[in-house]
Amino acid sequence: MRNWPSAKKFSEEEMVTVSDNTVFVGNKPVMNYVLAVVTQFNQGAEEVSVKARGKAISRAVDTAEIALNRFLENVQKSDILTSTEIVDTESGKTNVSSIEITLKRI
Repeated sequence: MRNWPSAKKFSEEEMVTVSDNTVFVGNKPVMNYVLAVVTQFNQGAEEVSVKARGKAISRAVDTAEIALNRFLENVQKSDILTSTEIVDTESGKTNVSSIEITLKRI
């Protein structure tokens, strides 16, 4: 099981979260996350992961595709992982889908 941040990191007030060459996608505009990915590669990262859960999954896919098609050269998708996590909520436990898209310099 992957190590994911707590649900509060996906709030709208949260800034783009980047740690260990991982960009956690939430509710901000897509270009904020694209900038984070491009910045990681420009700082010398060989690999960057884009992670999201729930409704932010489509935003994560958009982030990876925009970064690859418009801003990054010699970078490709190396892995896409999907999973379902059980999350405790106020109304009990619920299943939340998640995705991790790994981009790698070639």
